[in-house]
Amino acid sequence: MLYWLTEFSDGGDFFNLFRYITFRSGGAFFTALIFGFLFGRPLINLLKRRQANGQPIRDDGPESHLAKQGTPTMGGVLILGALLVATLLWARLDNGFVWMILFVTVGFGLVGFADDYAKLSKANSKGVPGRLRLGIGFLISGIAVYWASCLHPDELTFQLGFPIFKDVLLNLGWFFIPFGMIVIVGAANAVNLTDGLDGLAIMPVMIAAGTLGVIAYAVGRVDFTEYLDVHYVPGTGEILIFTASLIGGGLGFLWYNAPPAAVFMGDTGSLALGGALGAIAVATKHEIVLAIVGGLFVTEALSVIIQVAYFKRTGKRVFLMAPIHHHFEKKGWAEPQIVIRFWIISLILALIGLATLKVR
Repeated sequence: MLYWLTEFSDGGDFFNLFRYITFRSGGAFFTALIFGFLFGRPLINLLKRRQANGQPIRDDGPESHLAKQGTPTMGGVLILGALLVATLLWARLDNGFVWMILFVTVGFGLVGFADDYAKLSKANSKGVPGRLRLGIGFLISGIAVYWASCLHPDELTFQLGFPIFKDVLLNLGWFFIPFGMIVIVGAANAVNLTDGLDGLAIMPVMIAAGTLGVIAYAVGRVDFTEYLDVHYVPGTGEILIFTASLIGGGLGFLWYNAPPAAVFMGDTGSLALGGALGAIAVATKHEIVLAIVGGLFVTEALSVIIQVAYFKRTGKRVFLMAPIHHHFEKKGWAEPQIVIRFWIISLILALIGLATLKVR
């Protein structure tokens, strides 16, 4: 919205700053951060009043989690509020990629909100039926992937890009749409599975968002893409403003979610943020890089798939408990120890993912 202030610029004054994505990204970051600090405590107090018993705690979970009974959920509303306000204020509103990613974020956020509400109203950990949730998720993702494909240049439409290999593209044709749907829905549910300890999911999400934001900015500039030998996707630079807003809102939320958490983000936040990461990967043609940058989320999801499949086949378990962060809890690791070590792993994976821009 503030981009239109450039209409008052003569090219050498303060208003000219609003032409620069980097300047507006900084503004978006601080706007979302301040929003989180201003509205975090009032929102938590409101959620406590509306949620008498807080988020239902699974009986079959780690015993230490029973002490968290009474902690309110739906804290993802704080992140989404900060993210939406900052993005709409600082991004160019004529950019299709921004609206596509916002569509996915809000869509999955509403699905997560419905799931959280169902859990609270039923006073148990079972919310919206899984098949219904997946079905709606695939519908949102299908629209988003087709939308992104219409925005991509002709030479990249329905193409799958590969990291490291220069100018290598695989034409998936119309199969790119179901592939992209799996990327977005998979990312949403992988982040949802990771959100099991105080602060565990939000920091890796911010790290991944920051990395994807840099990639989006790079592939949206002709000079950068020529230097790095990566494909050029016009318009993706504006995604950096979205990711800056996400990081600012995420830090505002982490202030209250750091152990011991005053509020949980719930499915409202985890599904929305995971879906956003998947949408950014599809928009920038870096779907495979997302699997590297978000390797922690992939590992968490795979641990559940392996555990379920192996148990159905043999009646035995590979992990003491899945997702894998619960396995380490069962082994006696303290919660802050698991969280910080997983943060470190996320940062390492993000740096590896970022390196794929240059290694060709």
